[in-house]
Amino acid sequence: MSDHAVLHVTGRVLVGPDDIRDELWVVDGRISLDRPAGARDVRTVRGWALPGLVDAHCHVGLDAHGAVPQDVAEKQALTDRDVGTLLIRDAGSPSDTRWIDDREDLPKIIRAGRHIARTRRYIRNYAHEIEPDELVAYVAQEARRGDGWVKLVGDWIDRELGDLSACWPREAVEAAIAEAHRLGARVTAHCFAEDSLRDLVEAGIDCIEHATGLTEELIPLFAERRVAIVPTLVNIATFPRLADGGEARFPRWSAHMRRLHERRYDTVRAAYDAGIPVYVGTDAGGGLAHGLAAAEVVELTTAGIPPVEALSAGTWAAREWLGRPGLEEGAPADLVVYESDPRADVRVLAAPRRVVLNGRVVG
Repeated sequence: MSDHAVLHVTGRVLVGPDDIRDELWVVDGRISLDRPAGARDVRTVRGWALPGLVDAHCHVGLDAHGAVPQDVAEKQALTDRDVGTLLIRDAGSPSDTRWIDDREDLPKIIRAGRHIARTRRYIRNYAHEIEPDELVAYVAQEARRGDGWVKLVGDWIDRELGDLSACWPREAVEAAIAEAHRLGARVTAHCFAEDSLRDLVEAGIDCIEHATGLTEELIPLFAERRVAIVPTLVNIATFPRLADGGEARFPRWSAHMRRLHERRYDTVRAAYDAGIPVYVGTDAGGGLAHGLAAAEVVELTTAGIPPVEALSAGTWAAREWLGRPGLEEGAPADLVVYESDPRADVRVLAAPRRVVLNGRVVG
């Protein structure tokens, strides 16, 4: 497609779950809902069009050992792009991936800076590892480096206890979250277990990653405060393997991880039923492959979330939550086209017919 070509997307354009149009046009990389005057060099794409998928918990530039070279990060981003993930919230990375912003062929990234963890309480080479009296300063630093988000490690295994436990005292997270909000950033936290959640939510946190520790007692608090969760069910599926690997040394932790895994679908469905916002995230990077956003949507439906709502959690609603446009007049033309209606069967998300990024057909 030349720089002056017009793209015509026709068939069924899902501007929203109930806002369906017959066509849209792409001119100079941006969406027009009306046919442009004098369009001559026109390429037509037919099918069911959605806004580009969102992975709200992803790590570009990270593998199991820490930061990766630029060429590896590029392959990660391309893997996500080629399955239709065109907007990523990077939920913590030691890599500087700002160079991706200059590439019109790679997904758009909203960064949360680098993870902030307690000393020796997270994966080696991933996080700033600090003590509570340093938390406010590091949150301020990462709020300025990121794109409106900061990522805390809310809990991790305490080797002396032999189980998951909260990483931060209440007063430390209260001060840190207040500082992030003062600087215009939202805060999210990695949390597997139960005991860190009340303090974080009552301190004003905006989102919880994984949220496997949600309980019947805590769910109303999340709902009242409108604290979102990103369950990363494709990652929670690895808990039994992790538990097996750590059972000899940490049997209490292993049993806990298995319990969290066993109730994972019930936890997510109870959260959804209570009105807690739920969004698609995969935890790609680290030890998990990229390109799994479609699989996570399927997992949300397995948990009992209605298909259209699960689809929205990775498209329309997720983009609104992150402050990025969908298929709107004048918005960047980031969209994915499918053979059939993804509202009827979310499994079609795994096989996009066309991927359009910044107005160009890239897949």
